[in-house]
Amino acid sequence: MTAARPLEGTRRRVLVFRELPPDLLAQLQAQHEVTVANPRVPEQRAAFDAAWPDAEALIGASVSITEAMLDRAPRLRVISSISVGVDNYPLAALRARGIALCHTPGVLTETTADTVFALIMASSRRLVELALHVREGRWQRNIDESLFGRDVHGKTLGILGFGRIGQALARRAALGFNMPVLYHARRAVDLARHAPELQGRVAHRPLDEVLAASDIVAAVLPLTPATRGLMDAAAFARMKPGAIFVNGARGAIVDEAALLQALDHGTLSAAGLDVFATEPLPQASPLRTHPRVTALPHIGSATHETRYAMAALATRNLLQALAGETPEALYTESSVGL
Repeated sequence: MTAARPLEGTRRRVLVFRELPPDLLAQLQAQHEVTVANPRVPEQRAAFDAAWPDAEALIGASVSITEAMLDRAPRLRVISSISVGVDNYPLAALRARGIALCHTPGVLTETTADTVFALIMASSRRLVELALHVREGRWQRNIDESLFGRDVHGKTLGILGFGRIGQALARRAALGFNMPVLYHARRAVDLARHAPELQGRVAHRPLDEVLAASDIVAAVLPLTPATRGLMDAAAFARMKPGAIFVNGARGAIVDEAALLQALDHGTLSAAGLDVFATEPLPQASPLRTHPRVTALPHIGSATHETRYAMAALATRNLLQALAGETPEALYTESSVGL
């Protein structure tokens, strides 16, 4: 993604489509004409639609920007997304129009890895189920084998995607829990350069081998045309009997019907999910109440510290772009690693 045409020298019309912390919003307002309107909030939709045609810059997250919307925003020159993933944006259309896209890599790496590993622990040791066992007053005697979980330490972890988050997850597993780690990515990572502490502890393998050899498989890869539907019925069938699947990436990577089939009639013993094909998860979804699914409401980066850091980086990106400077985190095809 190339830098936008310079916009320096004047106040620009900025549309904030996801709420910012007050101090960061004030930074934008001090330099530019700012409209705050989140289209996901019904009472703000009209203001969003009114501001859209004249917007020269956008900052926000969790709203899909379509090519048709870009056609109605002829003055738009930069989008600053408060996210690492960019699957909400039509990348080819942005390139064709010379619109810069910024994102927020790095600042959420450790928090997201924490969340994914928490799902590994919760799914393996049945933590949510057993916490409810106590809370609901069903703990009347020592538990028996029907409520036992599975060890995590020493088990083989397969990681799908080995960018920043995948490497952070591997550190937790290999260095903290003595877990052999296999990973699948488009290409092997130069560990000597990017993660020297993992040399000799992780191995790059084809997808089929990772699925077949791992006790736990965790997806932390971006959503692209190549990864959409990656975990389908055939992929789940290749997993080790009794394996656990964890998704901390994007819901559309998984065929949810195939996942349910694998849980009920196939190889999987449990799943831990922070993301879903439709969010919020519909009330009617069987994943919401499935006894072997630990489901979270997309909280991968949801801590006070990390969400502020993401918003701060997105704000810096936008102000730099509007000043005609190269943004700190300009999205390029190589800036979200697998």
